[in-house]
Amino acid sequence: MPEIASRDGTRLHVEIEGEGEPITVFAHGLTNSCMELAAFTPMAPGTKVRFCFRGHAHSGTPEAGHYRFADFADDLDAVATAYGATRAVGTSLGQGAITHLLGHDPDRFERIVFILPAALDLKMTDHARFDRVADLLETLPVDQAVEAIVADSDRRAAYDEKPWLRELDLFLWQDLNAVGVARAIREITRDTAIGNRQVLRAVTAPTLILCQKGDHIHPLELGVVLADVMPNAELIVMESEEELLARLPELVASVADFLAG
Repeated sequence: MPEIASRDGTRLHVEIEGEGEPITVFAHGLTNSCMELAAFTPMAPGTKVRFCFRGHAHSGTPEAGHYRFADFADDLDAVATAYGATRAVGTSLGQGAITHLLGHDPDRFERIVFILPAALDLKMTDHARFDRVADLLETLPVDQAVEAIVADSDRRAAYDEKPWLRELDLFLWQDLNAVGVARAIREITRDTAIGNRQVLRAVTAPTLILCQKGDHIHPLELGVVLADVMPNAELIVMESEEELLARLPELVASVADFLAG
């Protein structure tokens, strides 16, 4: 698989699908890997560029102190620049990295998709849950840490009714880089993606925002704010995670159509 270097030299793992225009970069969420958004790439037009952020899965692991939104935005920018991406899709951490870039260059991308956004201009006030995950990753063998994290999940009650949901969560953790993810958790949860949300009013690119109700890590309220400040944004809201999963084929098709313009 190809690799490129971020601005500070961190090695980034990249995977490419398709060919031709448009070229879209896909940015995954915290703790995950380039596989997280793979469901969206087969139907998307043109060239699809997925990559692993620093400290995640197959990419390099810099020392602590290099896991702020600016660092993740540098990773995203390095990949997008290397492959000439004009469109960007990001979830959670990936959305925050895209937002950070837009704060410095509102015209960076021609089309943007935010899936379950998580970051803007307010710092998180309660880090206890995230710090516990970091503690587990730093003190237990990887397989034991993942089991403990999944067992302590808010979705635990749903696992009895939907065993496949637990398997899905375990799948998303399978390429875990425990050292890098623990560092990322401790730093990114104490940072903001952007200094002032109002600068996003200068982003004229069409933007599609997908949110669901009842997600405390990716609150619907954030999607509403983004849709308000970004002048060409469209917000799609799911009532629950069950609806999101049930509508996934439809959403994949909608994102593909949107990226095609």
